[in-house]
Amino acid sequence: MMMIKTFRLTLTALAILIAHIAQGQTYTITGRIVDESDTSGLVGVNLFVSPTTDTAQKTGTATDENGSFTLENLAPGSYTIKATYIGFQPYERQVSVVDQNVNLGDFSLNVSATTLKNVVVTGQQISAQQKGDTSQFNANAFKVNPDANAEDLVTKMPGISNDGNTLKVNGEDVKQILVDGKPFFGDDPAAAMKNLPAEVIDRIQVFDRLSDQSQFSGFDDGNTSKTINIVTKPGRNNGQFGKIYGGVGLDAAGNNTNLLNGTGNGSGTGNIANSNTRYNAGGNVNFFKGNRRVSIIGLSNNINQQNFNSEDLLGVVGASSGQGRGGGGPRGGGRSGGGGRPQGGGGGGSDAGNFLVGQQAGITQTHALGLNYSDNWGKKVEVTGSYFFNNTTNNNNTVLRREYFNQENGNLIYNENSLTTTTNQNHRFNLRLEYTIDSFNSLILTPRASLQNNDFKRDLTGIGMLGNNSIDSRTLNTNTSNNIGYNLSNDLLYRHRFGKKGRSLSVNLGARANGRNGDGTLYSLNEYYLSDTTLLDQQYDLQSDGYTLSSNITYTEPITEKSQLMATYTPSYTSNSSNKETYDKDPTDNQYDILNPTLSNTFDNTYTTHRGGLSYRYNDKKLNTSIGLNGQYALLEGERTYPRPYDINRSFQNLLPQAMLNYKFTNTKNLRLMYRTNTNPPSITQLQDVVDNTNPLILKTGNPNLQQDYSHTLTARYGATNTNSGHNFFAFVFGNVVNNYIANATFIPTGDTSIPNGGVGNDVIVNRGSQLNMPVNLDGYYTVRSFLTYGFPVKAIKSNLNFNAGVTYSHAPSQINDRINYSNNRGINGGFTLGSNISENVDFTLNYNGNYTTVSNTLQTSANNSYYSQNTRFKFNWIFLKNFVFNTDVTHTMYTGLTQDFNQSFLLWNASLGYKFLKNRALDVRLTAFDILNQNRAISREITDIYLEDTYTNVLQRYLMLNVTYTLRSFGTPPAPRNSNRDNVRPQ
Repeated sequence: MMMIKTFRLTLTALAILIAHIAQGQTYTITGRIVDESDTSGLVGVNLFVSPTTDTAQKTGTATDENGSFTLENLAPGSYTIKATYIGFQPYERQVSVVDQNVNLGDFSLNVSATTLKNVVVTGQQISAQQKGDTSQFNANAFKVNPDANAEDLVTKMPGISNDGNTLKVNGEDVKQILVDGKPFFGDDPAAAMKNLPAEVIDRIQVFDRLSDQSQFSGFDDGNTSKTINIVTKPGRNNGQFGKIYGGVGLDAAGNNTNLLNGTGNGSGTGNIANSNTRYNAGGNVNFFKGNRRVSIIGLSNNINQQNFNSEDLLGVVGASSGQGRGGGGPRGGGRSGGGGRPQGGGGGGSDAGNFLVGQQAGITQTHALGLNYSDNWGKKVEVTGSYFFNNTTNNNNTVLRREYFNQENGNLIYNENSLTTTTNQNHRFNLRLEYTIDSFNSLILTPRASLQNNDFKRDLTGIGMLGNNSIDSRTLNTNTSNNIGYNLSNDLLYRHRFGKKGRSLSVNLGARANGRNGDGTLYSLNEYYLSDTTLLDQQYDLQSDGYTLSSNITYTEPITEKSQLMATYTPSYTSNSSNKETYDKDPTDNQYDILNPTLSNTFDNTYTTHRGGLSYRYNDKKLNTSIGLNGQYALLEGERTYPRPYDINRSFQNLLPQAMLNYKFTNTKNLRLMYRTNTNPPSITQLQDVVDNTNPLILKTGNPNLQQDYSHTLTARYGATNTNSGHNFFAFVFGNVVNNYIANATFIPTGDTSIPNGGVGNDVIVNRGSQLNMPVNLDGYYTVRSFLTYGFPVKAIKSNLNFNAGVTYSHAPSQINDRINYSNNRGINGGFTLGSNISENVDFTLNYNGNYTTVSNTLQTSANNSYYSQNTRFKFNWIFLKNFVFNTDVTHTMYTGLTQDFNQSFLLWNASLGYKFLKNRALDVRLTAFDILNQNRAISREITDIYLEDTYTNVLQRYLMLNVTYTLRSFGTPPAPRNSNRDNVRPQ
């Protein structure tokens, strides 16, 4: 009996408990309210929800900038939803909540039949939001003209700028563009920005994209890339759009004058530069149908419109890396490798990353073709691929003045005039295939391939002056090269989730291979102080190959509901080989068959790493933080087999700590801190002690005694937005300290000097007025830079105003004649962008940027220098009388504090007048005048740890062109998405 009572009491208690739990369970109703005319989201729609049985009990909300809403904390039951909006009829709907959240999807409001008279209702659209560490901008809040592309739109947004055709966000280079969460033309931001029309864009999202493995594990491994995701409008992701254009024109008279006097382009003898005919043809066509996206782009012109990715320029970099334009070590700047994901193998040693989406100097003729494809194959496979081809011919006439920071007998001054012709061909292929096996397993395959062919010729006159400004050395030389190179890579990532939440395993397998084969010639007549004139007549053959095999195994285990542990193991093996053979001409038979051992070398090296460690992560609604420690063992081995055997065998043991903190103060304020450590091994070019005499006044060689460097990097980002006022603020701070920094060592003799070459070939003769450069390890390198931006609307003139400011400081060591020099570079920059938000018919942008830099050196204080540069640009587009279009673009550039003849102030003024006709004004005929005042020039200053350099290069000047453009726009009803990830491109 007692047992039955107990059983009944237990059942009763259990029933009460179940009822209590059911009563306490709440759900949400979500949806999106759109304008039925164009399916764009309606902002600020008022919604009220009440139980059907008690309409007096109301709760409410309003739609956000996308028209989306969420009604929370709703118990199971029947509800009435009401929506009201000025100019639209009230909306009412019955919704039942049973045992799950309810998504109403998109629905529209009907326009009210009664119009408001004598009443003007104005509202301000939300321009920016901070969602975690993602900055999101509403495209509708930034008005641009109907012909604007994505680049015109985003450069009106806070913190986004275009610096020399390189897109930057808060001072950082943008490395990838996504369209609705999928890659667009691989890693080529320019292709997406210039070929995607602004009218199809709904939102712009800016964030640091994690690697696929990090996105899965939730732990940031440091392999991030600054990324912009373009979210297309719902009504614009189904249709065909694009444009086809063509134009022809003529140079104005008087363009072929002296380069330095600022009145001409000084184009020299190149075919492109001297051409009197200018042309520009191309187009882009996009076929969007839900998840299936096909884009085709093409261009051909001789007006310097280029579209380059770093891989497209590897041939150029490979050819020019041996042309004697720099010291032996790398220049200070972006550093990568070691502590993060294993870097691709490669013996080139060139810093191709510096050229990412940058234009070549000089005047370039370009032919390019690109194809991008993305789709979902069924419910389990997502595929994205792209192919890009370009062929460029570049003529570059350069005048430079370089001053070295040496102290003995005054500074070494080097002046150079050169004319360079480069032809480059590149094929690039990218593919990403993601296969979702089931809810627990997935595979991602990302093969890449590129092939380059580069022909290079440079005619150069160089003069060296030491101390008294008299000529101590002179070289007249011509060097040529032909290189064929390839880069192959493939990554396979397997990801598995276990049944227990937070437990996962991922394995990444990577393979990379690269190679470069080439040959070249050098014909150089050299004069030295108190020495006889020498003649070099040589040919060389070069072959370099490399490959990398790597893996990354990651396991995560939950500790509590909010915390995890991660264990990683990352082995990597890189092998490089390089063989250079240089032959002198035999005067007896005019054959190049005398092997020069000083200029020849055969070298192989390998770099093996084993890295493993543990990390801890804590994550809740406001705080996401992790801390970890890796141990790394690295083995650097090298073997020189010619001209004299020499072996390298060095091992390194390092601890690599890391930490990350992401704190969300509110939904609109976010702080992110990141600390990482890395190691970077020397490249095979830096290790290979073969003399490069391409420029006999600037000799270079490697150093087989180099060690790996060790760097500490700290970054901080803060973002805050006020959606009501439209004000936004972003801040970025970066700091980097490097131990065993691979710096430049320069020997500048006061007289002709013979330097033993370590038993490798003959001694190296360094004449007065020339120099020898090689890389060495030095401590004392650190750099700090910051960037701030603050933006807000200016209602009085219907515009948005964004201010920016930044500070940079670098402390870089170098060695000059066995003495240590520290170069201190301090910079302050600031500016603003005023972008109109008036209408599509009136579109203007005014921006200003100024930079003040001071340089000081511990060895030669007389070389200390301060200089200032500024750039002011005004763009204006006006559509008047319905079909007429006037466009003008005025840029003023000024330099002060540079060396003689380089302090310049000039104005670049372009303007066009056009007429639009046919249906939807699809055809545009326009007359364009470029550089109306004929003042265009190209000046730059470069500061390294051993010298400062001012450079002039030739540029395009005044020409007239008649352009015809046809715009294609055909949009249909968007199909139901099969597996859209437009808003879920990354974990928040």
